[in-house]
Amino acid sequence: MKRRTLITAALTAASVLATPAIISAEDIPYNLLPGKPYAGTKLNILSVVTPQFDGLMLRDGEFTELTGIETEWTFIPFGSLQEKINAEGIAANGTFDVVNYLDSWGPPNAHWLMRIDDLMARDGISMDRYPAAFARSAQFEGETLGFPLRAHPQLLFYRKDLVAEPPSSWEEVIEIGKELKVSHPDVAPLALYYNNDGNRQNLFIWINFLWAAGADIFNDDWTPAWTAEEALRATEDYIALHTVHRITNPNSLAFVEQDARQSFMQGNSAMIPVWWWAYSGFHNPESSTLTKDQVAFTGMPAYNGTVKTYAISMPFSISEYSANKDAAWEFLKWLSNPKLDRANAIEREVGGKAIVNNVVTHISSLTDPEVNAANDGIQAAAWNSLRESDIMPQIPEWPEVGDILSAAIAEAAAGGETRKLMMDAAERAEKVLRRAGRIQ
Repeated sequence: MKRRTLITAALTAASVLATPAIISAEDIPYNLLPGKPYAGTKLNILSVVTPQFDGLMLRDGEFTELTGIETEWTFIPFGSLQEKINAEGIAANGTFDVVNYLDSWGPPNAHWLMRIDDLMARDGISMDRYPAAFARSAQFEGETLGFPLRAHPQLLFYRKDLVAEPPSSWEEVIEIGKELKVSHPDVAPLALYYNNDGNRQNLFIWINFLWAAGADIFNDDWTPAWTAEEALRATEDYIALHTVHRITNPNSLAFVEQDARQSFMQGNSAMIPVWWWAYSGFHNPESSTLTKDQVAFTGMPAYNGTVKTYAISMPFSISEYSANKDAAWEFLKWLSNPKLDRANAIEREVGGKAIVNNVVTHISSLTDPEVNAANDGIQAAAWNSLRESDIMPQIPEWPEVGDILSAAIAEAAAGGETRKLMMDAAERAEKVLRRAGRIQ
């Protein structure tokens, strides 16, 4: 009925489908069209590798039973996904009907991602079912490109056998860090990632400082705003965690996010600010030296008394080059339904395969007592984090501008002059934005 293709040597799995109940046309759920008008269609789906989407793929026998539409999933590791998405846009041949991508890649690829607002209105679907930051992450210039089916708030994870009380501010993080350097010199207090990795990961925590300071990335006229005094001070304080206070892992200059997570899981760092999805891996004996009793989480620390966090998502969208857009829309309706979102975070086995996933995107799931009970209350903490969250700028020029900023942050963390680097970055970014017509 369907075949799953996995583009990674490290992971293979067979699709095992449970037999769903047959539902009459008048009772068909999820706003799917009755009568199976697209039966026999085969959809090709491009997705990132993650247990969350394994769980969805293993459940999609229900979708085929309801619609007669078959599916084939191709899974790509995150590190290779951007290149694959770019290649799909250039090829323009509709190899994949539905594609999964990081939200900041949406604007540069918006010309080939199908708008779905009219279809949502027709079928009674509202983006209000998602937290505001998640909803914005799947939109471009006021139009909806897809659904944010994998989305993450930030939390601070910490070793509760080393940190008695979770910090509520970055000042407390620094204080705890200095105490840990004395009491546990073999464990770095904080795992951060300053590496200029090409995915702009070293901006993920920096932007918390920037926003909490009342600053922003751009002014209303799209000129760089990170040169304002409050922005520069916030940037200096972010860099100072490594260069002045020295509470970060010594390898933080070389770390990308994955390295920082590994440092925490190997017991080499006591605290890490990172996406909520990492929780299950932090106490999984197959990936971590830590036990569940050692790992705890709290909200992101405040900077200057304010918390404002960065949220991220990986939407699914329909390719404009697809020859099966109508069938693909049926699939998106099924894939994004709240019932599936909830079940995928509660059930720990699907089709005979163990699935551990705490990622949900609907407000109804984030606030669901059973979902929280199954995941140690992490959704409630995430929902609290998302109340004051935002996303990276959704403009086509952002990857190029973000790369300029990322390079400046990495150089500053390596000992460069922060203010000069940020001013130089603004000058280079302004040239990019003028060339694109963003700045007049």
